[in-house]
Amino acid sequence: MWIQRKIRLPPAVRGFHLITREITQAVPELASIRAGWLQVFIQHTSASLTINENADPDVRVDFETAMNHAVPESLPYIHTLEGPDDMPAHVKASMMGASVMVPLGDGRLQLGTWQGIYLCEHRDRAGGRHLVITVHGEAQTHDG
Repeated sequence: MWIQRKIRLPPAVRGFHLITREITQAVPELASIRAGWLQVFIQHTSASLTINENADPDVRVDFETAMNHAVPESLPYIHTLEGPDDMPAHVKASMMGASVMVPLGDGRLQLGTWQGIYLCEHRDRAGGRHLVITVHGEAQTHDG
């Protein structure tokens, strides 16, 4: 079984935002998959996706702090037409990645207890973000 959905996330402030719920709500057919995988791809070059801690909101703040330290806006960037946060956003997006892959089993994402899928918004004033969600899996059988 193959399923593909495109969704648009509303604009988000700069930072790291859990989007696991938005993804699973976009593909209710996940409940019928015995085994497979789910890929989420972001169609932007200044935002990214990652999987990490889903419980303590301090982790999200620390991610933003660490990324700003690793890729400061104060570097002498040449590409500055779209503002001082744009080129650092491109670098951060390349470092974090444009997609995540999650195994599926028994009708749900096989994330660890403390894992969630994040939108990593690297721009100060970004618009909504577009995601492509692709699922490949084997449907559960209902014997007898």
